Amino acid sequence: MGAGRRTGGATADRILDAALVSFGSRGYEATSLDALADSLGMRKQSILYWFSSKEVLLEALIDRSAAELSGALEESLARAGTGWARIEAVVRSVFRLAARRPELLGLVREVGRLGPPAATRLTLALDPLVSRASTFLQAEMDSGAMRRHEPRLLLLAIYSTVVGMITEVEVLRALGEEPSARSLVRRRQEILSLLHSALFVGTASPGDNASPGDNASRGDTAA
Repeated sequence: MGAGRRTGGATADRILDAALVSFGSRGYEATSLDALADSLGMRKQSILYWFSSKEVLLEALIDRSAAELSGALEESLARAGTGWARIEAVVRSVFRLAARRPELLGLVREVGRLGPPAATRLTLALDPLVSRASTFLQAEMDSGAMRRHEPRLLLLAIYSTVVGMITEVEVLRALGEEPSARSLVRRRQEILSLLHSALFVGTASPGDNASPGDNASRGDTAA
């Protein structure tokens, strides 16, 4: 248990859920504990019983969100094949999260904006997953299947590309325009085609054999 933090209670989970939505959409600085308490129908002191400060609440939220994100990606990778199929599985998993849990990716973006120590905490929590991904990329490059890049810089580029595309979707939502399933599929396919063309040598792009419309018509949405 972290300093200043109690665990194991349904009330704590409710507080974390509300903080995730608010931090991920409005921002950390724009969210006060008083406003958070009002949204939950409780007193600020009740939040401080579980989390001794707003900073401790953010730390707990980062830990839980990192575990959820890692779990989702690991589950997708466990069902994926080898090579390109693993990168595709990660992109699909992130788009699923964007569709089903936009507040989770919103928090990841917010933590990156906040910088240290919050960003450092998230980076450390995700480091085991990043290390395994780097090992996979290095093996693909060593085999000659993938163009040679520095693995961790490549992961950062992939992250920036995917999250940038998803941020565009969130901007549309903020403007009151809900993206359709077909548009989400199209954006995902654009990302996959871009990554495949940039990374892999001498193989057909995944977009060469099927159009986004074909996937959407089969019910292949962001899920």
